[in-house]
Amino acid sequence: MKPAYAWQFDNAHLAHVPPELPAAISPEWAWGGSTGGGVKVGIVDSGVDGAHPLVGSVAGGVAVEYDPHSPTGVRYNEGPHEDLFGHGTACAAIVRKANQDADIYSIRVLGKQLSGKGFVFAAGLRWALDHGIQVVNLSLSTPNRTHFAAFHRLIDEAVHRRVMVVSAMNNWPGRSYPSEFAGVFSVAAHDGTDPFALDFNPHPPAEWGAPGIDIEIAGLDGSTMRATGNSFAAPHITGLITRILAKHPSLNVFQMKAVLQALATNAQ
Repeated sequence: MKPAYAWQFDNAHLAHVPPELPAAISPEWAWGGSTGGGVKVGIVDSGVDGAHPLVGSVAGGVAVEYDPHSPTGVRYNEGPHEDLFGHGTACAAIVRKANQDADIYSIRVLGKQLSGKGFVFAAGLRWALDHGIQVVNLSLSTPNRTHFAAFHRLIDEAVHRRVMVVSAMNNWPGRSYPSEFAGVFSVAAHDGTDPFALDFNPHPPAEWGAPGIDIEIAGLDGSTMRATGNSFAAPHITGLITRILAKHPSLNVFQMKAVLQALATNAQ
């Protein structure tokens, strides 16, 4: 008797898998001509102001809120909602800069002081997985180990569904979840302003470096400002992944990581 799952590798069941990646991966192959069309990008954050000129539009979304009267502890308010802080709008604008035609979804889990509960954050990621979001930007994390298992299950599910989850590292040293999980694209800031320049770190947890130091970002009420943070590096990687996925929609998570590594400035 064969062990469990061995049948999947019998000749009668094993599917042919043609090569997805070329011998030489170039920016032109990866995202040349792509504008992100057809890709759903979820910004799990403080909300997104679709009227901001640097964002342009929001395709939909949900405000996830703590509700002590709900059996799950959360309430989902689908539909339009405001950005309570400006953080989510800043992240969405960075993604939009590289993807004029992507569908951006606002998944609000943070309040007016960028505060929130870990299980509400997890519920926002759950909503993204259940609503066909293909790329998820998490410019937030939790240091609370109580939520380790819940986020671990969600990230594993995302990988199996070929959902790309990009997570900013904490701005201060210390454990944070899910940014340290191998199934996410973990990002920290590097110097520079080129939105297409990324670095690969072979010694995670910070796997990717992208612009996030003294850069111009979108603010509330159509404004702009200068800011620094890993929060703003993450959506640069989200933007690149979105461009690539729009052109190569069959890529899975480990293939996407291979593409990004090949395109990193320190891999040239």
